[in-house]
Amino acid sequence: MSGVAVHRVVEGRGDGPVVVFSNSIGSDHRMWEPQVAPLVERGYRVVRYDTRGHGASPVPDGPYDLADLGGDVLALLDDLGAERAHLVGLSLGGMTGMWLGVHAPERLRSLTLCCTSAKLGPAQMWADRAKLVRAEGTGVVAEAGVGRWVTPAYAQSHPDEMAFLRGMMTDCPDEGYAACCGVIERMDQLADLPKITTPTLVISGADDPATPPETHGKLIAEGIPGARFEVVASAAHLGNYEQPAEFTRLILEQITEAA
Repeated sequence: MSGVAVHRVVEGRGDGPVVVFSNSIGSDHRMWEPQVAPLVERGYRVVRYDTRGHGASPVPDGPYDLADLGGDVLALLDDLGAERAHLVGLSLGGMTGMWLGVHAPERLRSLTLCCTSAKLGPAQMWADRAKLVRAEGTGVVAEAGVGRWVTPAYAQSHPDEMAFLRGMMTDCPDEGYAACCGVIERMDQLADLPKITTPTLVISGADDPATPPETHGKLIAEGIPGARFEVVASAAHLGNYEQPAEFTRLILEQITEAA
């Protein structure tokens, strides 16, 4: 495990409870913009960061694994002087959150795992996607990727947002994206879920084609003792962006109860 100094944006009260937001593969800290103001208004110290290989964070040589991504979060907390934090992660960010729940529970106040999976196969699909991105760049997967992030209805009615999301994925460093594909390719956290003792909320998007609720979110919630499971209607994979009001309500409810 080797921590790197990830890019972060810190907003809100310097002495407020820390809430760390961890992004999906192919995005960056901007995917959490809808959640910032509501949490800052309630006195939280909101920390959004770019996963290694994404956004403005370093792109170290691979391969990466979950211990690397989790180690980056621990290094971030140390750098911020935060003994413990609420962790909110979506997709790859949720996978990182589960790793932290198993390996560093003393650093967590709560976990909110959004639109994620403890094992997301088939492995060959991720290997093939990494190979394609290394050969042709992230732009080649942007259209299909963003198509999984939001529902067709949202895409049709929000053309400007769709352009923004496609740009975010296209701007993701090729090697960083590919190396994180490798993380997901090799990941299997199913057997570790019962070890998580941190208060956990699992949120799925009802229309998520990447991590459908019944086969991913529900499985995580059933595996973690005492976890709560919520499904948000009219939401695909980037549910916090498509349905910000309901996701923010659930996140606030979780971190308030776990304070």
